[in-house]
Amino acid sequence: MAVPTAYQGNTSAAVREWLNKGDNAWQMVSATLVGLQSLPGLVILYGSIVKKKWAVNSAFMALYAFAAVWICWVTWAYNMSFGDKLVPFWGKAKPALGQRFLIKRAALPATTHLYHNGTVETAMSTPYLPMASVVYFQCSFAAITVVLLAGSLLGRMNIKAWMAFVPLWLTFSYTVGAFSLWGGGFLFQWGVIDYSGGYVIHLSSGIAGLTAAYWVGPRTASDRERFPPNNVLLVLAGAGLLWMGWAGFNGGAPYAANIDASMAVLNTHVCAATSLLMWTTLDVVFFKKPSVIGAVQGMMTGLVCITPGAGNTQWCDPLRCCSSGLVQGWAAMVMGILSGSIPWFTMMVVHRRWSFLQNIDDTLGVFHTHAVAGFLGGAATGLFAEPVLCALFLPVTHSRGGVYGSVGGVQLLKQVVGAGFVVAWNAVVTTAICAVIRFVVPLRMSEDQLKIGDDEVHGEEAYALWGDGETLALTRHGPNSELESQRPRVPTGVTQNV
Repeated sequence: MAVPTAYQGNTSAAVREWLNKGDNAWQMVSATLVGLQSLPGLVILYGSIVKKKWAVNSAFMALYAFAAVWICWVTWAYNMSFGDKLVPFWGKAKPALGQRFLIKRAALPATTHLYHNGTVETAMSTPYLPMASVVYFQCSFAAITVVLLAGSLLGRMNIKAWMAFVPLWLTFSYTVGAFSLWGGGFLFQWGVIDYSGGYVIHLSSGIAGLTAAYWVGPRTASDRERFPPNNVLLVLAGAGLLWMGWAGFNGGAPYAANIDASMAVLNTHVCAATSLLMWTTLDVVFFKKPSVIGAVQGMMTGLVCITPGAGNTQWCDPLRCCSSGLVQGWAAMVMGILSGSIPWFTMMVVHRRWSFLQNIDDTLGVFHTHAVAGFLGGAATGLFAEPVLCALFLPVTHSRGGVYGSVGGVQLLKQVVGAGFVVAWNAVVTTAICAVIRFVVPLRMSEDQLKIGDDEVHGEEAYALWGDGETLALTRHGPNSELESQRPRVPTGVTQNV
């Protein structure tokens, strides 16, 4: 029987001589796992962790962002993040849609690593994958960054303003961080370590979320005073998708199904579990009872903290991988203890005593769970990056963490300076974007929308129940002319009252 073209190894355009099917399969699975973190993971989590009247709006903000990023990514943003250099922190905008580009062998990052005199220190990485797999994988990262940012703005941002904010922030903020740290930009050349997005994704989304929350303004006083989750069990379902999806988040970053990927996944779960237990322990000690939402926060901070140092940013030859990860298993556990305690302290103590943070309504505390935890992970990587493992995987030779002496302190300095750039850029650019949008549409919803919620904003509700946000509660004694005249109009959404 004739063998189908797709299965003819090294004999057809579909199976090139450089293609490693195992690596490509793992890359596609990893990208899909990361995508599942956003859709349905964060869609479910956001729709469940807010008050009933904001369930639809919160879920829709995540859904819209996921879709909008895809179109922007393949049209111009991928090459701004990983393409040819325009300036030291930005790539040239162009589409990633043509077959010539997508079916060729991947090259990431798009530049080699150079010594200060311009000679090559480490050659450009070329995984055994097509560019299409890399574009897919990196798009899922870009999408979840914007979705995470949305957590700071739930319950009051004008949905039209959000629709404009997503492409603008992706274009002028995310692409800069991605190119600077991953795409061959100046922070990459300097040797700042960000394995899988501690800075590019989490620090940037946390700072941008806090900045945008300041400009949009707070929720209503009643929402800030009482904002109970409408379904705690579904919050856990969304959190579970987020946790398990992180296997693709960190496990796919080596661009190969190698030992580095295995160790990165293991370190990820060790750190997340340790952080969750630490956060829960602190809740029990100080508040006398464990909080389910607190456990989810602790899980999140652990996942974020391990991201910069679970393994390595760059692809490496599988034949060289005799060990893996940038931090060892014990360091992952130490990072979990830190991520379960320091963000807990900033959220539960510092936030409540610092008027500056009190005045900014960061709905889900994204600043603490992502910005603080992301910086903590980057700094901890600067301390615990093991010299032998760095030599195997990092493009900058002689890299080592601060606890290993010699020039280790320099790596910590690099991590802090790199974080400073990400913080400053996101604060300034997010402010500029909000300033531009407010000239076109209000950043904040109207008072009627804030009072009623989903029914006023979308004409839809999450649950067929009377309750929070309704303007009228009909009695059980039957209709009368006065009540009928005040009955809410039939929704104009897809689901009609029949």
